[in-house]
Amino acid sequence: MSTLWDFRYAERTGRMEGSAIRELLSFATRKDVISFAGGMPAPEVFPYDKFRESCDNVLRDNGAACLQYGSTDGYLPLREMIAHRSTRYGIQVESENILPTSGSQQALDLLGRIFINHGDTILVESPTYLGALQAWKAYGAQFTTVPVDEDGMRTDLVAEKLRAGVKFIYVLPNFQNPTGITLSYERRLKLIEIADRFGVPIIEDDPYGQLRYEGEHLPAVVVLDSQARSQGTNYSGNVIYLSTFSKTLAPGIRLAWVIAPVEVIRKMVLAKQAADLHTSTFNQITAYEVANGGFLDEHVKHIRDVYRHRRDTMLDSLTEHMPEEVKWTRPEGGLFLWATLPEAIKTRDFFHTALDKNVAFVPGESFFAEGGGENTMRLNFSNAKPEMINEGIGRLSTVIKDHLIKNK
Repeated sequence: MSTLWDFRYAERTGRMEGSAIRELLSFATRKDVISFAGGMPAPEVFPYDKFRESCDNVLRDNGAACLQYGSTDGYLPLREMIAHRSTRYGIQVESENILPTSGSQQALDLLGRIFINHGDTILVESPTYLGALQAWKAYGAQFTTVPVDEDGMRTDLVAEKLRAGVKFIYVLPNFQNPTGITLSYERRLKLIEIADRFGVPIIEDDPYGQLRYEGEHLPAVVVLDSQARSQGTNYSGNVIYLSTFSKTLAPGIRLAWVIAPVEVIRKMVLAKQAADLHTSTFNQITAYEVANGGFLDEHVKHIRDVYRHRRDTMLDSLTEHMPEEVKWTRPEGGLFLWATLPEAIKTRDFFHTALDKNVAFVPGESFFAEGGGENTMRLNFSNAKPEMINEGIGRLSTVIKDHLIKNK
């Protein structure tokens, strides 16, 4: 039914879409449901005591500042700490290269504001992070995709896509959401070479990079790009880098950051001023208090131990329970793995049947910018406790086996 408001909305609202995942999650929030659907960290690993202590300290010692308006550029000690921590991974930056944002989702939105004109084409992995698609569709972006395999984005297919004209490349190189796959070292180098040849920037989204449970650390795309330009590890070049505290401290504080050339940061500051003036002063100062002094390093080790065990539990449970027609990835880190069923099967068709069995997952089709993926699903292993993972995979396998029999 139309209303008097229908003719007043901006045209861009017609391009805004609700998150298919969040709509599905609304069905999966019952306490009796074992949910592998959300991308949520385990609440058991949240540092409650450290936050309580830090909040007390911040309010006692810096109360007026933390409750006051702040600079759009962000809390300087926090930016300096992020710059210092980044050097451990070869990302040599100064505080002026860093902009704290209200979660990585705001960072994606701000990048859309300053870069995307209506009709611009963005190159993404297939599948890719749904939140990026959602953020950029509102600005009129179109998408072209490159499939992934066990080594990440198929870089042998990238050049052909760039010849048609692409605004930027978006990639999640470490334990990608949704597949859990990692972009290999060789393909990182190839992606950098192709992007430089065609003059196309790269946005590197790295929320999970610190959550590696096995294997060797791979240098960030931004680091390899700087090295390829014969400028050592100094920050320069063609890559904008995003990361977040959501997976290492807590998602509820909504605190992430962008690392970019100073000129890009200045444009993002202008866009952020119009969006929210600044990221929460209290959250920035408190996060600095929590993370400073070595606590975060020890806490991340604890998170890795917990999630490694849960990943292994899910992999073992899948091997024990799932029929041979189902295949899945074996992520070296992160929060997710990716399951693939026979092509004729649509995972959305048995989503509600699984809910009736009190287990939830995310059908994979929402992660494909150009369609496809109806026979896939994303499974999160970080949120459920090990005993619930085994029970939940058992329930899900029963649903899948029944569905396969019905569709023979």
